[in-house]
Amino acid sequence: MADDSRTQKQNTIGSYAAIGDSFTEGVGDPGPDGTFVGWADRFAVLLADRLPAPDASTNPDETRHGNFRYANLAVRGRLLDQIVEEQIPRAKELAPDLVSFCAGGNDIIRPGTDPDDLAERYEKAVAELTEAVGTVMITTGFDTRGVPVLRHMRGKIATYNVHLRAIADRYRCPVLDLWSLRSVQDRRAWDADRLHLSPEGHTRVALRAAQVLGHDVPTDPDQPWPPQAQRSTFDEGRDNIQWAREYLVPWIGRRLRGESSGDHVEAKRPDLLPL
Repeated sequence: MADDSRTQKQNTIGSYAAIGDSFTEGVGDPGPDGTFVGWADRFAVLLADRLPAPDASTNPDETRHGNFRYANLAVRGRLLDQIVEEQIPRAKELAPDLVSFCAGGNDIIRPGTDPDDLAERYEKAVAELTEAVGTVMITTGFDTRGVPVLRHMRGKIATYNVHLRAIADRYRCPVLDLWSLRSVQDRRAWDADRLHLSPEGHTRVALRAAQVLGHDVPTDPDQPWPPQAQRSTFDEGRDNIQWAREYLVPWIGRRLRGESSGDHVEAKRPDLLPL
């Protein structure tokens, strides 16, 4: 069975590469330098913290995480076939101890997409990766019941997730199950565009990813959010109108023009580098 338990103990991970789309790039979690941080970057720090500190007397130039190497190959807007073509070969070339593989979300939300066919293509990529890297962590899709524009796609996403679970079983991959992460059902886990996680949402996913590998984490990613004052129907409606104007209409426009938010965007961290 795919191992996504919180108690599995694995060997120390010295290198990690993340592949995927905007979710893995970190959109919604801006950093001080203008690039995005995101769950994968935060997860990499949690992995690096488990390594012994470098011996400063041997190499005083080493950073605290000098023994750990991390690459993030993800680019926003990428479809599964683009990720397979652009990112899988690079991940195989880097051959890290761990690869997180999240892809298919941008395909699923397109009309007419067949989740069964999508899963077959995904599995071929997993087969390639498992032959070249240490461990492949498979990431499922979120439960979109609370996302207005994606709510009607919940069945397709659930079907795709079942396939991903079966693939993980066949290739003995750990599973980062985002569908079951209840805390991200809260609106505060999401950015203003309601399509990408907020910094806190990304943090909770990073913590869950560490749990999947059996690591202790400083905070439970599923801990309840603080109480929040109930908003009126008028306020909710006003926010929905503003959201549609600022985010939904431009998003639809890009789809109609055949454009992607990832056009002319390159991977932010294409090499395995120290943190």
